[in-house]
Order: sequence, then C-alpha cells, then structure tokens
Amino acid sequence: MRRFALAGGYDPRFIGLGSDEFRKILNAAVSLTAGIAIASYAVRFDVARGYVVLALPTLAAFDLTGRYLLRMRLHKRRRRGRYMRRTVVAGHKPAVTDLLTQLRRDSHHGLSVVAVCMAGPRTEDEVAGVPVAGGLDSVATTVAEVRADTVAVLACPEMNGRRLRELAWNLEKSNTDMCVASALLDVAGPRTTIRPVAGLPLLHVDHPELAGVRRVVKGVFDRVLAALVLILLAPLFAAIALTIKLVDPGPVFFQQTRVGRDGKTFRVWKFRTMVVDAEARKAELMAHNEAEGTLFKMRQDPRVTRTGTLLRRRSLDELPQLLNVLLGEMSLVGPRPALPAEAAKYGDHMRRRLAVKPGITGMWQVSGRSDLPWDEAERLDVRYVENWSLALDVQILWKTLSAVLRGSGAY
Repeated sequence: MRRFALAGGYDPRFIGLGSDEFRKILNAAVSLTAGIAIASYAVRFDVARGYVVLALPTLAAFDLTGRYLLRMRLHKRRRRGRYMRRTVVAGHKPAVTDLLTQLRRDSHHGLSVVAVCMAGPRTEDEVAGVPVAGGLDSVATTVAEVRADTVAVLACPEMNGRRLRELAWNLEKSNTDMCVASALLDVAGPRTTIRPVAGLPLLHVDHPELAGVRRVVKGVFDRVLAALVLILLAPLFAAIALTIKLVDPGPVFFQQTRVGRDGKTFRVWKFRTMVVDAEARKAELMAHNEAEGTLFKMRQDPRVTRTGTLLRRRSLDELPQLLNVLLGEMSLVGPRPALPAEAAKYGDHMRRRLAVKPGITGMWQVSGRSDLPWDEAERLDVRYVENWSLALDVQILWKTLSAVLRGSGAY
C-alpha cells in the first residue's frame, strides 16, 4: 500500500476519473515486482518465485478490480448529487455555459458549479441557472462567500499570467484547488508537455499519430477481434436473421452508402430494422424529425419493425458492420460513419473526422448515443481523431458494453 501511495495511487486529483489512477497502480505493481526481483538477486536473498510471478500481479489485479467497482459506486452517488466539489467558474459567458452543460451531462466528474465570476461586462444575474457573483477581480472573495473548494478558470484574454499568479496566491491561503482550461480544445494530456523555454513554461503539443506503426497495430487489433466476435456470435447472427424473416419478409441485411477515411465511400452492413419501403416513406415523416443537422431520428418511428425495436435497443443491428471491419473499411472504434449528404456539408474543421476510419462505436456512443445534440456528437468525433490510441479504443469498447446493456440513448 505504501508503494501505491508513493506512486500517487491515492492522489484525490486522479481518483474516480480517467485512466491515470489505473496507470499509476500498474506502474507501482511493475516497479515493485522488478524491484524485489533485482534486490533479491543483488543480495542473494532467496525469494519464492511464486511470490514474484503470481502474488504481486494478483494483488495488483485485485486492487484494480476493487478500484473499478468503487469508481462505479462513486459515479452512481455523484449522479445523485453527493461527493461533489463546490466550484466557482471564471470566464466569458459562452465558455461558462458550455462547461455547465458538460458537467450536468457528465456528473461523474464531481464538480458542482455554485457561482460564476464573469469576464467582461456583467449584464445578467445568472448563467444557466447559476448565480453570477461578480467579475474576475472577485474570484477569491466569492470562494470564501460560497465556501467553494475548487476554482475553474476558463480561457479568456483578461486572465493573463500575472492575474493568474495573483489568484493562485490568494487561493493558496484557503487551500483551494485551481484548474485552468487551455484555449487548445479537445487535446488530451498525453499529447501535451510543459517545457521551460527562456524561463517561460511553454505548452508543447505533439501531432496526433494518424499513420505509421500505431495505425498498423490498430488495424491488426480490429480485424483479429472482429473475426473472433463473428465466430463467437455466429449462432446469434442466425437467430436474428431467422427472426427478421419471420416477422417482416424481406432482406435480412440493410446496406447504405457511407463516407470513410479520406472521403472514400463504402457500403455499410446492418441488420434490417425497418420496413422494406422505409426510404420511400421518409419524406412524409420529415416534419417529425427530432435530430439536428442532416440526420433523421424519431423516437417512435412507425417504419421500425417489432424486431427492429429490440435490435436497436441493444445495438444488435450494428453487428454486421464487423464485416466492414474485416474488409478494412471500418474500425471497431472511430467517428460515426457519415452519410454522403452530411460529408458534403463539412467545413475544414469537421473534415478532420475523415482522417481515420469510421467506427462501429466511438466516444459519441458511450456519451449518450442518440440523446446527444448534433454539435456535441460531432465535437466528440473530432476529439477522438485528435487523441486516439489503442488504450483509448479498449476503454471505449468497455464502456460501449455497459451502454449497450443499459440500452441508454438508443432508438
């Protein structure tokens, strides 16, 4: 336990969020195992091999499992408003509003905004239901008044280096945490490092690795896992195909043109969940469209068959896309495969989604699925492209299983 503590395994900044907590435990376990092995060899002390090979890795596995279960329990309680950190946010109204929207949707982050210190002229008494306590000069006094334990400073030109330093000194007296948001959006921590240059702490940003060995490894991982899942689920495929035929005679599979990497089109495979003439009937239902952008979504779409409703609820209709993964047209994890009509309207920013293969699942899938607003789903796609890694893919696949079992956001 002391080794885990020295490695930062009990640092409250990392507990309950992200992969850093688990990575610190793995690092501590590996270094402890290696340290004991080297020390025993150096001093010629006889240590049982089973202790080094089995006991320590097993201890680490139990610790990781226990922490994961405790994390799920913590997230559940935070959704009920417990164990939240009282937070004061400083910044311009649009940035503050975006942050409030994110925190209310993802309460597991543990931040509850209790006051806002507005940059620029103060024209309103509240932002998205949170009271405006003052301007940027009143952050420290607001913290004392509302008994906050965290301050989040959003990117704004008014909060320059000197003002940030003075604010940090004031917050230091009350032991209040301060978080500063970078103006560089949707770039994950592993791509950024702070390097001192001429006495200034400059933020160095590495380019995302969109080619090379890592992409080859991702492709091999995708195809091997897709092949294994197809073999294991072959009986389920047969059962679904038979049910579709019995309930609504017609083709078992539905094919549709989508846009893949570098703008190349391909035919995506799905189990058919709608009546045969669904596309012909789409025009008469456009007035009931509940989605934004070029997507068409209805919670009670009359074109969906009884079998289709069940398949969509558990995302089983997406399983044939494993064939697209085997063909190299898709990835297991990636941006949502866009329709040609959507891709044609992309600006330079959104065309970034086409730098990688589209995925069966992605950050949009584990963050709300069909319940997500259009712009938020698109932002998550770009965020994935900027920060993708094999570890992130595994994490998203794990979260996808949980989202599918809950059936949340699917219709």
